[in-house]
Amino acid sequence: MYKTAMLGCGGRARAHADAYRFVKGGKLAAICDMNEELLTNFGNDFGISSRYTDLDEMLEKEKPDVLHIVTAPVLRGTSERIRYPLMKQASDHGVPAAIVEKPIAVESEDWKQLAGLAEETQTKFVVNTQLNFHPKNLELKQDVAEGRIGEIKFIDASARSTPVDQAPHVLQLVSSYIDNSRPIRVLGQVAGAQDLDSTQPSPMHAAAQVIYENGLHVSLAFGASVGTRVPIDSGNHTHKRVFVVGTKGFVHWRFSSWERATPEGGYESGPLDYGEQDVVAQGNLTNAVFNWLDDENNVHPTHLKQSLAEFNLLLGIYYSGVTSQIIDLPFEPPDGLIDILREKL
Repeated sequence: MYKTAMLGCGGRARAHADAYRFVKGGKLAAICDMNEELLTNFGNDFGISSRYTDLDEMLEKEKPDVLHIVTAPVLRGTSERIRYPLMKQASDHGVPAAIVEKPIAVESEDWKQLAGLAEETQTKFVVNTQLNFHPKNLELKQDVAEGRIGEIKFIDASARSTPVDQAPHVLQLVSSYIDNSRPIRVLGQVAGAQDLDSTQPSPMHAAAQVIYENGLHVSLAFGASVGTRVPIDSGNHTHKRVFVVGTKGFVHWRFSSWERATPEGGYESGPLDYGEQDVVAQGNLTNAVFNWLDDENNVHPTHLKQSLAEFNLLLGIYYSGVTSQIIDLPFEPPDGLIDILREKL
């Protein structure tokens, strides 16, 4: 039974904790947050008595096998990027594995820091892009893997939220349908400066045409101009989708519905309850971390280097948009990319 701990006791952390209903082989044993009210309420609600306001103290005393880092990428009320220092802290303490909330980075500088960390750390970092583990996505991916739609010819994927908010989910989902093939070239466009000074700095909109190393062509779009809300009175985050077209049929996963066409089954479709799917997916993602700890060959599909490659693609979209150039990937993004976007947009 693996021992786990949680850094951050806000709303997103509650989703991590609630998913332990579906977690096998591990138990959430300790929590940490500088906000004592959040810490107390979280501990009371989930029955966790080991509570800390200092991360070093928790890691020294509890020595967890897995640490959930469930914090925003930018310290609230400041412009300080905190993904790298918290992950470095976990690495320095020798934490065997850590689950980090998305986005893994927000700009060039923290991406470079994490790329360096990925080369030297012994900690098995994974990014919490859990759509990969939704039960219906697992089913549709199995259809693709077993050739039921034939050879994949094209993927179209989108999300209505800002690129940095939901692109990590969508880009990882695309990767999951093509065995984590890496992107090698992108032509992108960006628009909208309203969110560049937020805690998740990002253009408002982005679109791109991407070529992957397996030769596949992928079309991407992010932002409030994409599609329609599903349902119409819900938030932008409720539009996430991936449409995989093959020589014999297709599969199409969406936030609240799915559809599939195969020679054997014809056309099929149905509704989805995202909440029900997501809590199971969160449990599946955590279980997959334990599987990786059990066996080095069971590499987690959202491991740090894979997620950094996907974020490098996002940075490539940004840079392509401001330079009007096709970007070969992976690429070394310039420092100050958010400032460049601010100037251009």
